Amino acid sequence: MFNFLLDPDFWFRLYEVPSLERTLYFLLAFVGFYWIGSIFLRPFLRQFIRPTPAANDIVGYILSCFCVFYGLLLGLIAVTAYENVADASANVTREAASLSALYEDVSCYPEPYGQNLRWLLRDYTRYVIKYAWPLQQRGIVPEEGTIRASAIHEKMVEFQPQTPAQEILHAEALRQFNGFLEYRRMRLLSVKSALPATMWTVMLLGAIFNIVLCWLFDMKFVTQLLLGGILAAYLGVVIHLIFDMNQPFRGDVSVSSEAFEMVYKRMNED
Repeated sequence: MFNFLLDPDFWFRLYEVPSLERTLYFLLAFVGFYWIGSIFLRPFLRQFIRPTPAANDIVGYILSCFCVFYGLLLGLIAVTAYENVADASANVTREAASLSALYEDVSCYPEPYGQNLRWLLRDYTRYVIKYAWPLQQRGIVPEEGTIRASAIHEKMVEFQPQTPAQEILHAEALRQFNGFLEYRRMRLLSVKSALPATMWTVMLLGAIFNIVLCWLFDMKFVTQLLLGGILAAYLGVVIHLIFDMNQPFRGDVSVSSEAFEMVYKRMNED
């Protein structure tokens, strides 16, 4: 019945849903789970602790201890997810910066090498913005950029410096090109970067245990629905935030192509 929850494509399709609508889905899932459990499961769970004196105090103490550990877990996972996005963003910025520096270096090459290399670099930058980025946002590693990068390298190797100044310029350009390749590989590796399934399992189990403990409180039913619903709603928002940062190039908290767009704009000014 719930096999779709184990299907990765189901979760990936959620990234295509507008942010507000996706947040509402998470809220409804958690609050709905809490309310349904309050109606159908809470009466049975309450039977186990009803004879215990000061049951609410005991449950409250256990819940407080549990929330400390679970809160730390959520915080660490959120930081890990954000660091993945931040690292991918830094690599994208470095790749764009090295591409810009390489463009400036090859602009000093004698013709026709300089003109051909500038054209190849503009073509590569345009490809990343227009074609590679939409693929990355769908979780697909773009492959055609390798062909364009190889063409740039082949054209650079063809150039034979004739003066000491050209030798220095060519060595610097090759150094920039190697840095560009390194940052490009790191960007492509980030496309599939995500939190391990084990983390998601522990995090979701913790949310369920948190809700189950709340069901054990002895209080008015309406109060139970209201207070527990608020807690479940906040859990849904936090887990949605982590889900949104789970992959660096997908969701609202993701890496944009702005750095490449700025470089491409600068290239077209020449």
